[in-house]
Amino acid sequence: MMDTRSAIQIVSRDRFDTTTAQTSGSHRFAAIGPSLGITSAIWGGLFEVEPGARTGIHHHGEQDTIAFVLSGRCEVRWGGKGEFSSRAKAGDFIHVPAFLPHMEINPSRVLPFRWVVVRSTPVPIVVNLPDTFWS
Repeated sequence: MMDTRSAIQIVSRDRFDTTTAQTSGSHRFAAIGPSLGITSAIWGGLFEVEPGARTGIHHHGEQDTIAFVLSGRCEVRWGGKGEFSSRAKAGDFIHVPAFLPHMEINPSRVLPFRWVVVRSTPVPIVVNLPDTFWS
C-alpha cells in the first residue's frame, strides 16, 4: 500500500495562501508549504511587485532564496548600506543568501514583475527592516 504523505500534490493559483509573511511594496503567495497542508523541507510560492513600486528593506533570516523571474524586469539592491545592485529579467535566476539585507524595485511604470520563489526552509522567514536601515 502506498503512503499518501508522499503523493504528488497540485496546487492551483486559486488555492495559494495570501496570508504568508509580507514586505511592503510586494505580494507573496505561498504555493508549497504547511499552510496548504503540504509537508516539505522547502517552501515555494510567487512574488509580485507592481509597476513603479519597491519593497521595503528586508532579509530572510537563515533562509537561502532562489527565484526565477517569470515576467517583467527588476532591480535588486543589497548590502549593508544598499551599495550593490543588479537587474534581472524574465528567464533569469536570482540567488539571495541568508541574512542579506535587500530590496526589489520595479523600474517599469506599466508591467509588474513576477518571480517563482523557493526557500530553503518549510516556512518563509521575512525580517522587515526600518526604512532608515541604509541611511
